[in-house]
Amino acid sequence: MTIVVGLLGARHDLRKLLLGAAGLMIVTGVAMAVVHEYALLLVVAFAGTLNPSAGSVSVFVPLEYAVLTREVADAERTRMFARYSLVGALASAVGALAAATPEFVASAGIDRLTAIKLMFLLYALVGMAGGLLYVRIPRRGAAAGSAVPSALGPSRAIVLRLAALFSLDAFAGGFVVQSLLALWLFEKFDMSLTAAGLFFFWSGVLSALSFPVAAWLSLRFGLINTMVFTHIPSSLALILAAFAPTLPVMLALLLIRAALSQMDVPTRSSYVMAVVTPTERSAAASFTSVPRSLFSAASPALAGVLFAASYRAWPLVIAER
Repeated sequence: MTIVVGLLGARHDLRKLLLGAAGLMIVTGVAMAVVHEYALLLVVAFAGTLNPSAGSVSVFVPLEYAVLTREVADAERTRMFARYSLVGALASAVGALAAATPEFVASAGIDRLTAIKLMFLLYALVGMAGGLLYVRIPRRGAAAGSAVPSALGPSRAIVLRLAALFSLDAFAGGFVVQSLLALWLFEKFDMSLTAAGLFFFWSGVLSALSFPVAAWLSLRFGLINTMVFTHIPSSLALILAAFAPTLPVMLALLLIRAALSQMDVPTRSSYVMAVVTPTERSAAASFTSVPRSLFSAASPALAGVLFAASYRAWPLVIAER
């Protein structure tokens, strides 16, 4: 779906496509709240907008990248993506904190399943709020001023190389997607939902605060150097966390990783938008993000096998090569 949206973004009004994505988000939230058949829930999970990895892969990404990039000068692009990522990460952190709601409302006589259904309805309301904001985007095609808009043309080769590189990184990162990390915390340390939500909140805050720092570093050391050299201490922190003897030490190491591991997000986005032509931006965003999603979908299955075999620390080690 993200591939299709990226291709459509080169030829159609980005505003309309974003409104359609917001509509799909609303339908997803309502369906997850009211549907009871497991098979139908699987259809909604696959065709809807839910993202179990809490990452930046969705139908919204290529469209938002293209809209934002056309509104700023090249010199401001990295700072813009840093602000964009900052807002998104902070919102995600608040969402992680809200995940503890089912435990809090238990005292009010609301059972956990009902509370989770209400949270899916809240998800739909957020989609509605997003749609109201998308309405304010000026009506303008992504390929304005071009007689024959293209999806991927002169930049095809570099986009494919970047997609291959990002896919390798995503395959490794898929061993520690947020849902699996939460499972690891629950099983190894018997953390409560409330404690896990609080941890992921602060983890998200640290990730968010790292984005402006990444923009500042990129101005002095370059986009690629910022992407590469912030990953080294992040990788070491995750490997050490896998063998941490106590919960506080492990959480501290994971928070260090959170403060460093996402610095490549705004710099990576800015780099992709910089090396393609304006008419290729939505397609380039989808072609570099979708392979990440596909490859990151394979590694959680392998991590699950390791979990089942009681090798719970190995996914964290494998994730950092």
